[in-house]
Amino acid sequence: MKKTVATFKEAKIKGKKLTMLTAYDYTTAKLLDEAGIDGILIGDSLGMVMLGYDNTLQVTVEDVLHHTKAVARGTKSALIVADMPFLSYHVSVEEAIRNCGRMVQEGMANAVKLEGGAEIIDKVRGIVNAKIPVMGHLGLTPQSVNMFGGFKVQGKTKEAVKKLIDDAILLEEAGVFAIVLECVPEEVGALITDAVSIPTIGIGAGSKCDGQILVIQDILGMYTDIIPKFVKQYRQMGNEIRNGVIEYIEDVEGGLFPEEKHTFKIDKDEIEEISKLY
Repeated sequence: MKKTVATFKEAKIKGKKLTMLTAYDYTTAKLLDEAGIDGILIGDSLGMVMLGYDNTLQVTVEDVLHHTKAVARGTKSALIVADMPFLSYHVSVEEAIRNCGRMVQEGMANAVKLEGGAEIIDKVRGIVNAKIPVMGHLGLTPQSVNMFGGFKVQGKTKEAVKKLIDDAILLEEAGVFAIVLECVPEEVGALITDAVSIPTIGIGAGSKCDGQILVIQDILGMYTDIIPKFVKQYRQMGNEIRNGVIEYIEDVEGGLFPEEKHTFKIDKDEIEEISKLY
């Protein structure tokens, strides 16, 4: 059964933990969907783990749209959320609605995610009024990395915590269906989770959130440029891929691949006739 924004809201009421991961391509999305994941985020993290950027700021609408289409083709059940990149929703309400609308209309996303609270609340309201489901994102918002002075834990003072809670309440009032909380102390994640009636999805926000999200390359040990404290590596697929490629190179160079079972044949008489011509 297809997961929807209503599914997410119902999960909080029932106390069911929600699970989300990122994906950026058809094959990965299909595997996550078959595993039973609740939601797939086409994160602007693709800038780092797929395109090799130092941060997310160079990611464009076209980048996210391209990867969202691929994920949508591989997904039947999970809720598909497109991460709106830097400057795609900041300039005006009209531009924000237009860009988010493309993710739904062209990318086949079920929802979009925006970073920020009070400073973007007019855009959130406009997008929701356009009947596009919105997921919020508070705490460490990677698109604001230059303002934060790096990837740092947020919400460590009374004033900062109050703003986070106020922003979460504002986002709920504006109509968002869930909020990602990134890199905040566990106690702060718990306070925000209790302050709103919509699900909170934590990433480095502790165990009290209503759900969790991580980057797929992180949990599979495929991206090692940066390994955040909040990541648990469930597999070492990076090593598996590297070792598989090494074996392939050795087989080809040593004449062990391809074997007879990997090759195609032609009728002996046919090849003999052709050989006479040359």
